[in-house]
Amino acid sequence: MTRVKPRRPEPGDVPTEPGTRPGPRRRSLLVAGFGSVVLMGVLTGCSSMKPEDFAGTEPRFRLEEFFEGQTRAWGIFEDRFSNLRRQFTVDIDGEWDGQTLTLVEDFVYADGETEQRIWTIRPDGENGYVGEAGNVVGTASGAAYGNALNWQYYFDLDIGDRTINVHFDDWMFLQPDGESMINRAHVTKWGIEIGSAFIFFRKADDELALEMDQETVEQAIDQGLAPGSAAAQ
Repeated sequence: MTRVKPRRPEPGDVPTEPGTRPGPRRRSLLVAGFGSVVLMGVLTGCSSMKPEDFAGTEPRFRLEEFFEGQTRAWGIFEDRFSNLRRQFTVDIDGEWDGQTLTLVEDFVYADGETEQRIWTIRPDGENGYVGEAGNVVGTASGAAYGNALNWQYYFDLDIGDRTINVHFDDWMFLQPDGESMINRAHVTKWGIEIGSAFIFFRKADDELALEMDQETVEQAIDQGLAPGSAAAQ
């Protein structure tokens, strides 16, 4: 009679009762459980950057100062696979009355669609801001330190004939010339990134802002640069 040699225990086996063999299924479940923990860590802890990290950097970024008057912006939206989904231009009219910043944003998309969004934003303490706008769920909030501002909110995003609620995590960085600003926005649903937006802003009382076209901005984005940034000079 042939004697079957017992399988030797392997790392990761779940301890079993004496006299029984470690179960491969239990080991698989253990590995799967560990993978879930790692995945959750990736989804919830992919960035530890905080606005306070930029305290003391120059020039100092204040929304009410940068957006007062006319501003023009160019942007793109990519899905999570880095496929370009939308291109757009935004003309922004900003008015600051000493307490509230009102921004009227007029979007023109590459496919001809237009959209208007109106923001009302108020300072909240020394470094904070709060604001409301159409399709924004509840109140947006953010904090500015040095040349950086982090702005977060939930948004009802219209996609075709349906609407999904997503979270925007915007990081804005004022450039050394004080006239240009770069915004990188991560868009997530249930903690999973579904896309990102890159937007370049420039105050429109500058002739450069009126002369720039979408191709110029796309080239700057592709190179990781933006006109007016230290790296581009």
